[in-house]
Amino acid sequence: MAVSFNLADIIESVLRSAAAKLNLADRGFQPEVRVAEPMHGDFQANGVLAYAKRERLNPRALAQQLVAQIDELNPYFDISIAGPGFINFKLKPAALLTWLQDHDSEEHMRASAASSGYAGQTWIVDYSSPNTAKQMHVGHLRSAVIGEAIGRMLGFCGARVVRDNHVGDWGTQFGKLIWAYKHHLDSAALARDPLEEFERLYKIGNQAAESDPAVLEAARQELVQLQAGEPANLAIWRAINAASLAAFQQIYDQLGIHFDEILGESFYNDKVERIYRELTGCGLAEESQGALVVFHPDHARFKSQPFIIRKSDGAANYASTDLATILYRTEHFAARGVLYVVDKRQSDHFDQLFLTAKKWFEKTSRHLPSLEHIDFGTVLGENNKPLKTRSGDNIRLKELLGEAIARAFQLVTEKSPDMPETERRAIAQVIGVGAVQYADLSQNRSSDYVFSWDKMLSLDGNTAPYLLYAVARVHSIFRRAGINDVTASTVGATPFETRTELDLARKLVGFAAALNLAVAQLRPHYLCTYLYELAGQFSTFYNADKVLVDDPAVRARRVLLCARTLLVLETGLRLLGLQPLKKM
Repeated sequence: MAVSFNLADIIESVLRSAAAKLNLADRGFQPEVRVAEPMHGDFQANGVLAYAKRERLNPRALAQQLVAQIDELNPYFDISIAGPGFINFKLKPAALLTWLQDHDSEEHMRASAASSGYAGQTWIVDYSSPNTAKQMHVGHLRSAVIGEAIGRMLGFCGARVVRDNHVGDWGTQFGKLIWAYKHHLDSAALARDPLEEFERLYKIGNQAAESDPAVLEAARQELVQLQAGEPANLAIWRAINAASLAAFQQIYDQLGIHFDEILGESFYNDKVERIYRELTGCGLAEESQGALVVFHPDHARFKSQPFIIRKSDGAANYASTDLATILYRTEHFAARGVLYVVDKRQSDHFDQLFLTAKKWFEKTSRHLPSLEHIDFGTVLGENNKPLKTRSGDNIRLKELLGEAIARAFQLVTEKSPDMPETERRAIAQVIGVGAVQYADLSQNRSSDYVFSWDKMLSLDGNTAPYLLYAVARVHSIFRRAGINDVTASTVGATPFETRTELDLARKLVGFAAALNLAVAQLRPHYLCTYLYELAGQFSTFYNADKVLVDDPAVRARRVLLCARTLLVLETGLRLLGLQPLKKM
């Protein structure tokens, strides 16, 4: 056995082989290997109980038969049977040492975390997706940071990830905006802050259209000309989108977010006719009150709620472009799955979309990718209502990040007033932005959470500053000891002996399992929880066991524990989209 690969997968594979020898595999035996409670060991196989109950066998006796078949694990694990048939696996100190010695790089960590459920498969992560000509606000935060973290974790576990920013860059609002652009543009304001000017122009155009039928008709004509490809309107539309994407990119750069594709709604404008044609042709879509709709009479909720795929005025909508997007992603990317990181308030839309796509693909004999709505809750203020400014407006994301950085700079200055200002500002940038990201990611994404400056910037508790400080602390240990070559400093390490050494080593080995859990459920907070617990375990170890002792073997193994803690913490933070620090 090679302890440098995914230990849970190795145990599961060995148990399947043992089951085959006992002729259990043909009858559906599943090992069900998972991380154990620390008091029981490192991993636990729970599948014996369900199988024995179904087959009317003695579960403990069956567990004993399986254990008797798996001698190849004995050099690495202490294996025991608990209760009615739980099989526990506890890594021996020598095996823990071998694992830590083998996992000396992010590449080796990646090999250990590789998941057969994603390896080699193409997964699309659809996230952020702001509307052009508008400022990004706090409501855009969750999709952006959750989507980026999920994309990074999937890629680390072996998937080919395509990150797609499906921006809202097409629609009826552009008629009013182009009209206002032609009649009320402030060129100086446009140069100073394009999105601010676009929002001002849209308000002017919208108010004018509502109060003056002639303006409304003029705005409609501007939209007609845009959709027909009239050069002047097309040039204005392109300028609006280019300025919008440039402004978005400034925020994405701060958050460490990047996309492989930016295929907005406009990209699918010439692809929706095929959707109308196919859904009508296969009998799914029909005309109703001038619109093209799909009915789902077999569905309890949607039997009286038609899915409109073309509006009565002939215009496309979210439904039509989303269906075109599914088809494109299937044909162009050969996607195994598509993850939509979108507010949970859009659940009905995605339920109808996925149901319609399923029936459509079945009728046209296509293979439908796995489609999943990765929903998330709302960011709340301390009044438990959606976070807003005092005037009731949405808080702009660039202003939120700016305030986070300013608050972090104040804290860094209080802690290290003698540090050069440029260094303090660089550290504050990482801490401030990271604190906002981590406060979001550390929550169960399906839940709402209360935004609290004091909590997210605290050096205590499950926060970004706490984890960043843990990383900086290890770097500080190495600097003080003059350790530049960690590999050379860990030569001659002996197996772990003290309780805190063993506990920290076991926690480090659990990295792959924690990441696999976060990926399996597409919930980054599981990885956050693991990193927080690891940082706490390291603190316990460091307070109990002196690292820089005279005994070279003991010193080597403790330096090894420090080095691997640093590797796992930095790797985990990067997977979440945060930037580690060497000094705080």
